[in-house]
Amino acid sequence: MEKTVYLGADHAGFARKASVFEYLKNEGHIVEDLGAHKNDPTDDYPEYAARVAQAVREHPGSLGVLSCGNAEGICIAANKFQGIRAGVGYSIKAAETMRTDDDANIICVPGRLDVNDDPLEIVHAFLSTDFSGAERHKRRIEEVAKLEK
Repeated sequence: MEKTVYLGADHAGFARKASVFEYLKNEGHIVEDLGAHKNDPTDDYPEYAARVAQAVREHPGSLGVLSCGNAEGICIAANKFQGIRAGVGYSIKAAETMRTDDDANIICVPGRLDVNDDPLEIVHAFLSTDFSGAERHKRRIEEVAKLEK
């Protein structure tokens, strides 16, 4: 199923973002690259986390993929935005459960660290998995939303 996906990365995630971009385009998704657009070591991840988080928030139903060296910094920054639920995608199972259980709308993949599974398969799992809608998961997401206020 075609999805709208926003991408962002700093210099450490630049190459990962490029491979994800090509993969998603070939899969038929609508992909918008929000930067960085060149590999510049002065690029910092908060700027790109903000761009993707704001785009995902403004376009309900869209998803985001972010990358920095270890995926943690960019994930922390993205989670500062109300309504954003970002998680680190270190495996296919993590990607699937962050969608089914947490209704995550952004996945963060490391640009410089190895992960348990192929990063493109991790992104694919994230995009092809839906929120379960289970009451216990809805309740927990509502509790997290209260923390944002």
